[in-house]
Amino acid sequence: MKTIRVAIIGCGSIAEFRHAPEYAANEQVEIAAFFDHNPERAERLVDVYGGRAAPSIASILADPDIDAVSVCTSNETHEEVTVDALQAGKHVLCEKPIATSVEGARAMMKAGRESGRILMVGHNQRFSEAHVVARRLIESGEIGKVLTFQTTFGHSGPEHWAFVKSTDSWFFSKERSVLGAAGDLGIHKLDLIRYLLEDEIADIAAFGGALHKTDADGEPIAVNDNMVCIVKTEGGVLGTVALSWTYYGEEDNSTVLYGEKGILKIFANETFPVQVKRSDGTSREYEIEGIQTNDNQTDSGVINAFVDCIVEGKKPPVSARDGLVSLKLIEAMMKAADERRSVRL
Repeated sequence: MKTIRVAIIGCGSIAEFRHAPEYAANEQVEIAAFFDHNPERAERLVDVYGGRAAPSIASILADPDIDAVSVCTSNETHEEVTVDALQAGKHVLCEKPIATSVEGARAMMKAGRESGRILMVGHNQRFSEAHVVARRLIESGEIGKVLTFQTTFGHSGPEHWAFVKSTDSWFFSKERSVLGAAGDLGIHKLDLIRYLLEDEIADIAAFGGALHKTDADGEPIAVNDNMVCIVKTEGGVLGTVALSWTYYGEEDNSTVLYGEKGILKIFANETFPVQVKRSDGTSREYEIEGIQTNDNQTDSGVINAFVDCIVEGKKPPVSARDGLVSLKLIEAMMKAADERRSVRL
């Protein structure tokens, strides 16, 4: 069995709680190195998982024994680090959003094609057991043709989740985050809707803004902390998407789909992650694993899928194109909110 040697670039919370432990749990992986601009963060993970704290990204990319990297850096660096890694012959798992611009995402895709290496994007909601079951139920016609939906993703904000629990967070910086809550949370939900419905979003209208979050100076943050939009798919399905960094009571990651023959609820009930309520009065509940949350770190499935692609030479289940499409949707959402109009994709 071939051992895949990986390095993690960026050692914040997403690396600490998801990438590092999931790589460590995979028998086919050896974590070779960590890098962070704050060396103490890298050393903390080395103490737990082994490997070395690399002095630079360049040293990781120059190491011929490293097969793959996870890019867990802040949004504005995804393009540069990923392109450099692909050109150095490494497989890449890039955290979402794939980039902060469509041009950047296309440059990453080009580097992936030319290198012949795998480029996968970390949209983890596709791998949740509840979402896999829900898609199967939709495909089987359990609730008939889906007519409308509502989906939500909100929590108390990145300053409660990020490595540095402070309002001086890169998530709140226009230059580094760029896309705000829309890019942090919306990227997941729009990818999920595409996955569940096997349909593309054609039109989008939105409202958003910095409703409550403030920066280290007490001023409203420069990016959105809330976004609510209405979408229409190519197949004619209408839906609402609510995204928030100000759900202070508890996290909400629910989706409800309304079909001709009933309703499919996902993560709307703590006991039963998937529920079907049929129009004939019958119902069915599925007692399966809940979704990974900031407060409940479970195996996301992303790392194992990435490793399987490397070992077996498979195409990634979340491709760079998937990342590009979701980014285009986020850009359209933000444009719709800024211009107060509907945007056609």
